[in-house]
Formats: sequence, structure tokens, C-alpha cells
Amino acid sequence: ALEAKQCDAGNDDGMALSRQRVEEARKDESGRVYRVYCDGVFDLYHVGHALMFKQAKHALGRPEKTYLLAGVCSDELTRKYKGPTVLDHRTRCESVANCRWVDEVVPDAPWVLNEAFLEQHRIDFVAHDAIPYSCGDSCDDVYSVVKRRGMFLETQRTEGISTSDIVTSIVRDYNTYVDRNIDRGYTPQQLNLSFTATVCCCFCPCCGQQRHLDL
Repeated sequence: ALEAKQCDAGNDDGMALSRQRVEEARKDESGRVYRVYCDGVFDLYHVGHALMFKQAKHALGRPEKTYLLAGVCSDELTRKYKGPTVLDHRTRCESVANCRWVDEVVPDAPWVLNEAFLEQHRIDFVAHDAIPYSCGDSCDDVYSVVKRRGMFLETQRTEGISTSDIVTSIVRDYNTYVDRNIDRGYTPQQLNLSFTATVCCCFCPCCGQQRHLDL
């Protein structure tokens, strides 16, 4: 508990320093280009991801002032700390690379940022929402190092959209999406349906189509 309190206090001081440095960077008219880093899993890439990149690209004023790096965590790291992904690492990297605001994709993104990684990529600021992200360490925030160093650039989450929300809607309406793909010509084998589920996908004499039935 004491370690957690000390960590929180360090983060609070670091957040104040971060805001000060971000404000200084906004006022900087020297022509310097700041290297801003965003990281994430970016599974089922959606508008919330795009808007985060847009915020990071414009956070210091004119977008030309920011060179935006996007780190994409590997399948192995994501499975270890968060769970399985829908899309593989290569596809997730390609999705991010095609965002107009991203200048460079960093495909070997670590789950927890450290000093060596920040120096290797010459990062000035790390952009993310300010909600602490746990990794099972005593300080339950993977951005603790960044916040303590005054390098954190806060962005806002887009309400109402997330990868988990998308997965939830598909799972909730599972039968609807099974019907959808059966209608489009996918076989039960392609949908990885069990024998029982396959039996339920039967021919309907009324409409002349296959239908998934709840039994």
C-alpha cells in the first residue's frame, strides 16, 4: 500500500510537469518537430483509434510540429496481458499504417515503456488517456515511467466505441451473424460450428434458404 501511494504521488507530480512541458511545446515556434508516441493493440481498428491518433497529431498545435509514432503490441504480449486478438499482428500494423495521422509504425512495441525504449526512438512525449493501466506490478500503471519523467501527453477516449464493445455486440448477436454468413455462402466448417450447430443450420422450405435455428 505504501509503494502504491508513493507511486501515485510520483505520477501526480509527473502529470503536472507533463502538462507544463506540453504547454511549452505548444508555444514553441522554433520549427522543432516533436516525436510523439502512441501505443496499443489496435485490434479491429475503429474510429476511436483514429481519433486518438488525430488528437496526438494535433496536440501541440499545427500537425507539422509532430512526428507521430504508433507502437503496436505483438500477439504474444497481448495474449499474455490482455487476451487473444481477432486480427493478427501484421494486419493490426497495416491497419495503423494506413491512418493519415500516423508517420511511422513501431511493430515491436513493449507492453511497459522503459528508459531504453524512449531513448532508442528519441521520444519527446507519449500520448494516451490518463486512466492507469495495470500490468501486475507494484505500481499498477504501465505509463508510470513516462509520467514521472514529465513526458505524458493526455488524450481523451472516444465514448461508445472500443474493440471490446465490438466483440460484445458480435457475441451478443451471435445467431444473427451466423445467419448472415451462412446467407453469404460460408459453410458451417468455415464458421467452426460444432456438429450440433451444423445440424441447426438447416434448409428452410418456406424461403428456400439455409437458416440457423435455436434448439
